[in-house]
Parts: sequence; C-alpha cells; structure tokens
Amino acid sequence: MLTIRLSRIGKKNQPLYRLIISEKTKDPYGRALEILGSYNPFTKQLQAKNDKIKYWLSKGAQMSPTVNNLLIEKKIIEGKKVTASKPGEKKKAAKPGKKDEIKAKETEPEQSILTN
Repeated sequence: MLTIRLSRIGKKNQPLYRLIISEKTKDPYGRALEILGSYNPFTKQLQAKNDKIKYWLSKGAQMSPTVNNLLIEKKIIEGKKVTASKPGEKKKAAKPGKKDEIKAKETEPEQSILTN
C-alpha cells in the first residue's frame, strides 16, 4: 500500500520535512517513489505539488494522520482532521477511597481452603 508521509531532513535541532510517497512498509528515509513537496515546521510553510498529491490519492494512496491534518489545514484537500498521536499515560494519583480498600483487603484474615 502506498502512503504519503513526512521524511525528516535538515540539521540537528533544525528539522525540515519532505512530503514523500512510498510503500508503507519501507523506511521513510530511504528511496521514495516521488517527492511531493516540503514542510518547514518553524515557519509553517508547506510547498506541495497539489496536482500530484490529488493524483496519488485518486490512485488509492493513503496518508499518515499528520499529513492528513496538514493538507486539510492548508486547504489542499477537504475532510475532517484525525487524531495524529495519542497522549501518553500519566500516572494517575490514587483516589483516597482506593487506598482504604486496599488496606481493608490486606487486613482481612485469609480463609484456608481445606477439604476433608
């Protein structure tokens, strides 16, 4: 399956991204079928070949969630934005009731299961 996604280029702490189309299972930093544009995250500038992007989408290519949101934001395609990444699990503070339940379970005497 072909995927339109970003491939990082640029220097350390100065990322620039290429908008590429390649096989989904291939490394995004290897050879791509075609370079469709570039994106600078500092200036939020997107240079894209709109006709080529629409051509590949018509042929059944998919997009990464980030590229999808970027193209919708720049009004190259129409649609709804999707969740690009899920937030990490934060350690939730234990509720006051939880600690009491745990202590209560620990203090209960265990019943031995002996059958005669």
